[in-house]
Amino acid sequence: MTLNFALIGTGGIVENGHANALAELPSTQLWSILSRDVRRAEHLANTYGAASPNPAYDSLSSLLSDPKLDAVIIATPDKLHREQAVASARAGKHILLEKPMATDAEGLEAILSACSQAQVKLGLCYRLRWHPVHREVVRRAHAGDFGKLRHVRTLWTLQEPDASNWRASSELGCWWSLAAVGTHCIDLARWIMIPGSGEVSQLNSIINRAVWGGPHDETAVLSLQFESGSTAEICSSVLFGSPSRFEIYGSEGFAICEDTFGREGAGRAWTNNGEINFDQRNPFAGQLDDFAQSIMANRTPEVDGIEGAKNVRLLLESISA
Repeated sequence: MTLNFALIGTGGIVENGHANALAELPSTQLWSILSRDVRRAEHLANTYGAASPNPAYDSLSSLLSDPKLDAVIIATPDKLHREQAVASARAGKHILLEKPMATDAEGLEAILSACSQAQVKLGLCYRLRWHPVHREVVRRAHAGDFGKLRHVRTLWTLQEPDASNWRASSELGCWWSLAAVGTHCIDLARWIMIPGSGEVSQLNSIINRAVWGGPHDETAVLSLQFESGSTAEICSSVLFGSPSRFEIYGSEGFAICEDTFGREGAGRAWTNNGEINFDQRNPFAGQLDDFAQSIMANRTPEVDGIEGAKNVRLLLESISA
């Protein structure tokens, strides 16, 4: 069985991630593309070999009316997610939604309700779960290799030249560094900690907007405490470059992943017992394969709408704390 997917949005994450993943898997194919500029949609449809006889759209309702379309990947600015996801669900299309899921509690509930009523699958794009070395260190952690987990630290930054990025304004987004990369860091911390440490019981945050003075976070530092008392520290920023880090500390060992947050599934990792060797794999393909299999096997995706909503609630709490 091959599932027909539409790409809603034509930004860099589509060209450098989702489109290639669709071509990599035998169970999926690119069917159609939606863009504000139909010429842009036509160009990408030609570039990536969209299979539909009429693959390019600038109307969401027209794209969704195609009976041969099975699912959509929504990769548009954050404040567009609610409208596009609700419309897709009502059209009976399964949804793989870029993070963060929505920008307010009302948006979360609208998306969850629409997907539940339409009985369509909803998955969230937290691709770092499918980096092979992340899966290995989390497997070892959950198996007890590092003892009782005490602390997780994640650092992910990028250096923006100015405040022209769409995430810097309130028109299309609600967060800047937190939406670009911090939400991934929250997902990693929850993924590894919740099975043994319970839910997040306390959140404290420092939000810096001092350089460009806009409405959204330029640097965010979050501290989380879980029900067990174990903790996590998250730093995201658009003000400086740094190696990305995912650090796990337990009562009997540790693991460190460095420069593993990119789109290629690269980087390196080591534990208190030495280097971890791994074969580089496309994390977008792993993410997409899990979602496609959830449709075909009628099961819940690994990162579903409930988990995506919990992530957003922490993001909302972080800027109100």
